[in-house]
Amino acid sequence: MTDTANGAPRPGRHLDFGKVAKDLVVTALIATAIFGSTIAFRTVSAAGGLRLEVRYDIAFYVIAAVIVGRLLLWLFFWSKPAGTSAVEVPAGIKSGMAKVSAKVGKGFGPTMLIFALVFPFLPFTDRYLLDLSILILTYVMLGWGLNIVVGLAGLLDLGYVAFYAIGAYSYALLAQYFGFSFWMCLPLAGILAAFWGIILGFPVLRLRGDYLAIVTLAFGEIIRIVLLNWYQFTGGPDGLSGIPRPSFFGLPFTRREGGFSDFFGLDYSSFHRIVFMYFLILALALLTNFVTNRLRRLPIGRAWEALREDEIACRSLGLNTASVKLTAFAIGGMFAGFAGSFFATRQGFISPESFTFIESALILAIVVLGGMGSQVGVVIASIAMIGGFEIFREAEQFRMLIFGLAMVVIMIWRPRGLISTRIPSIFLREKKAVSADMVAQGEGH
Repeated sequence: MTDTANGAPRPGRHLDFGKVAKDLVVTALIATAIFGSTIAFRTVSAAGGLRLEVRYDIAFYVIAAVIVGRLLLWLFFWSKPAGTSAVEVPAGIKSGMAKVSAKVGKGFGPTMLIFALVFPFLPFTDRYLLDLSILILTYVMLGWGLNIVVGLAGLLDLGYVAFYAIGAYSYALLAQYFGFSFWMCLPLAGILAAFWGIILGFPVLRLRGDYLAIVTLAFGEIIRIVLLNWYQFTGGPDGLSGIPRPSFFGLPFTRREGGFSDFFGLDYSSFHRIVFMYFLILALALLTNFVTNRLRRLPIGRAWEALREDEIACRSLGLNTASVKLTAFAIGGMFAGFAGSFFATRQGFISPESFTFIESALILAIVVLGGMGSQVGVVIASIAMIGGFEIFREAEQFRMLIFGLAMVVIMIWRPRGLISTRIPSIFLREKKAVSADMVAQGEGH
């Protein structure tokens, strides 16, 4: 095949069938070893003890799906020549698609905001959907906070849940021991989390990459173990219960006289408190987004991005990389503290089991899946991941397997995240989206 423009031969697909067949055989053996032992056999309760249940059919379908998926990757992704895409798209169509995508991107944020504001009042909104929305917004806020550390500053943090725990326990302890209200505890929880962010930042100033990730992971585990063992102060594994709920400018959401319903002449409903909690976390998330976007345009935000791209070049520009890293950890930790404070008042009970490493991994996955440095990407990834858990809830033990496969497929399809473009913090004359291929990823440089 020749190129119609200059007559040069166009590179075609070259698929080594022997290599593909060998790879598929190895894939089948590995899949059989993994899923043949974990899915084909299951122990169930029976009279007098346990009974072994055999499920060869389910294991066969899962193994077949893995083999077919591997074959599709060879056919549509790994067989393409270097420097070409799987599907040739004309330049005119590609330009038109880029313009349409830009217009859709500009209207996506306002549309989502309007929908979020009216969502509690829509006819199909019930208690379950509102609770799920509150959970999604909590992870959106956490994702935006971690995006400062990982997406903007390029510091890989695997212990972000520690700041989440500090905010939650700060609110619970201050409210129980000193009788502070939620509105007094909220800024204090953020300040304490930011303070611990600075404490974490000092030992890791000279670390980068994998070493930085290990130290932050250790920090998260240290906080969890301290909360687990300091029984007299934190309640240990029993946690803290009876955490006070926030009020609406002093009006509690109770049946008694002088409550929210009585003041506004409404019939009492527990739904009122849920709606209030929804708008509270929405306001906190919007505050996080607003502050983050403003900081990106300030010198500190550009210093974070310079640090992400190249720390040596950042130093050569006269920037104090120590203070740049500390501000990233402190501000990111502050927003996690706010989210932790909200989590404590929403649940009314907290324990160390709520702040395990899997939470840090989930928040980091949201940031990476959405596209590091992308605010909109974090929203989309939070909806997909947290909502995805609920969609596959009926699948029981296969839920995590299905969800994990979906994440693998998405990251193969979009290795730079769902939103692969970045909006520059400073520009000349015209703001143009920057391809993520030109942006360094968060590796702690």
